[in-house]
Amino acid sequence: MKNFYLFFLLFSSVAIFSQNILKGKISGKDNIALEGVNVYLDGTTISTISDTNGNFAIKYEPNANNILVVSFMGYQTEYLTGVDASKPLNVSLTVSKNELKEVVITKNELFTREQKLKLFREYFLGKTNNAKSTVIKNESDLRFKYDKEKLIFTASSDKPLTIVNEALGYKIDYELVVFEVAFNKLSISPKDVIKNFYGGVSRFEDIDNSVTVLERREKAYQGSQIQFFRNFAKSDWGIKKFILLNDDNSIDPLKRFRIIKEEDFVKVEILPQPKGEVKNENLKDIFAAYNIAFNRTEESKITFQTDSFYIYKYGNNSNIESILFSGKIAEKKVADLLPLNYGIK
Repeated sequence: MKNFYLFFLLFSSVAIFSQNILKGKISGKDNIALEGVNVYLDGTTISTISDTNGNFAIKYEPNANNILVVSFMGYQTEYLTGVDASKPLNVSLTVSKNELKEVVITKNELFTREQKLKLFREYFLGKTNNAKSTVIKNESDLRFKYDKEKLIFTASSDKPLTIVNEALGYKIDYELVVFEVAFNKLSISPKDVIKNFYGGVSRFEDIDNSVTVLERREKAYQGSQIQFFRNFAKSDWGIKKFILLNDDNSIDPLKRFRIIKEEDFVKVEILPQPKGEVKNENLKDIFAAYNIAFNRTEESKITFQTDSFYIYKYGNNSNIESILFSGKIAEKKVADLLPLNYGIK
């Protein structure tokens, strides 16, 4: 299967509570209260900072299955899940180890740093019009490695990437956890890419709410993964929305998926696909694969390497690492991302 793009997002275990205001206190070395600590729900605009006494309060929805991130310069970032918002949360941060990673300069490098940056931008930010208006302010913090034996290109950064997306009016702090591009031969050309994925935690900040920007955001939402999974959870399919296809033939989703609505999330069971429909796939453990089309024109493909998964309030899901997209929907990368709480009251 050519050019599969896996949008790997961190996810957590299921927790069921009503919406609450989570309150807590953050301390550091010698149990001293820390002021100015960033506290946020991964992938959203929901965030706050601790006060002079280390106290904070934030809207917290465990039923949305988000990671609560606690981040402060000089300390190790904490990732919390399944927090009981009815009780005060005390977080004790650990001082980061002051380890300077060695920068290795290898003679006769096959590819220049500019070539590597270009590849990273393409597979992290994307190539859409929104990507053209998006910049990473601290690209100098990025480190690259190319494994010539495994034909895998990786990127990492000790500091969060500061991304400014003028088209959609967001500033994004992105802690890059993993970024890999796999090739079918020793190359750095996109035409030789066979698979790529990236993942991390992110915080969105509104920097422009003009009418034009709001229109761009809605356009980015249409046909996006967030919209797909939100519609999926509601069994909301249609010609002007998403339709499920086998080749060019429309399929009734109710005959291919079982939707079980729980109190705060939806469980999706993928029914066995008829023999012969999954053709010439090179990926292991494929349970089902379908074409999908948005608004009749935007064609994509979705491949399930799982027989069930959960969809939560924001349209995030429990098995994103085993649900793969290719085609139009996969072209929307970080420069086309919206906060998970986009459009949610």
